[in-house]
Amino acid sequence: MSQSRVGKSSAGELGEFLRSRRAAVTPEQLGIAPSYGDRRRVPGLRREELAELAGVSTTYYTRLEQGENHQVSDAVLDAIARVLMLSPDERAHLHRLARALPPVRGAGHEDQVRAPVRDLVAGSRGAAVLVGRRTDILAGNPLGYALWGLTPEEIAGIGTPQAPNQARRVFLGPAARALFADWERQAEDLVAYLRLATAERPDDLALHQLVSELATGSDDFARLWRDHPVRDCLHTVRRYRHPVVGELELNEEILRLPDDPGQRLIISAAEAGTPSAERLALLGSLTAS
Repeated sequence: MSQSRVGKSSAGELGEFLRSRRAAVTPEQLGIAPSYGDRRRVPGLRREELAELAGVSTTYYTRLEQGENHQVSDAVLDAIARVLMLSPDERAHLHRLARALPPVRGAGHEDQVRAPVRDLVAGSRGAAVLVGRRTDILAGNPLGYALWGLTPEEIAGIGTPQAPNQARRVFLGPAARALFADWERQAEDLVAYLRLATAERPDDLALHQLVSELATGSDDFARLWRDHPVRDCLHTVRRYRHPVVGELELNEEILRLPDDPGQRLIISAAEAGTPSAERLALLGSLTAS
């Protein structure tokens, strides 16, 4: 599977990441004037242009894209990040790939939900769902399940090896595509998270198998994966076309659990006094009844 080979080295990922970011930066953004008669054969920056702006030789930068990243200095990585206009998340990702850092604590282990966390999720006033490192749905409250449109069979599978997986639901299930009014953004957020997670957990075979499954089963996932988005979404505004209560615009907060690496509590709530607040309250009452 070319888009997401399981076990791909960090060096290979580094080359893909650099090429994707180089293609996304235009010469005009960096003040590079086109030469007369210049016909560019590649999108974005040429290797020699990036190398010159970063203060390294073209040969040295080319070797980085080819995975020869031995003893590359922080100063060089920071210079490349500056030219490519990387975000803080992307800059950290670049350093992780170049350094081949060890997996984060707990990588490869199965997600275990602590009882106090389960109680916290169940008692949340907003719509709450707890998602694991591989985007498995680990827990939630009834309003959270109703908002995301989980079926009774999916809810029954939570806490078992058959737990519903949000990435599978978004990319392989038609219901999620209809539910999220901004489906493309939701899809890109998931891909961006999975890019971070696979770099942090290179030895998590199940996580990499999930990526391969999604790339094989969804052309949209494969396309987004090739674009190499990288970011850790911690808050956003999410729009829904809910089949029961209609359109919703909700503030989404994502809280990482520091003692349970990879687990994220996603809480969705509406601004008070808005139609979305009324509709979310209606969904809550219907769920309770």
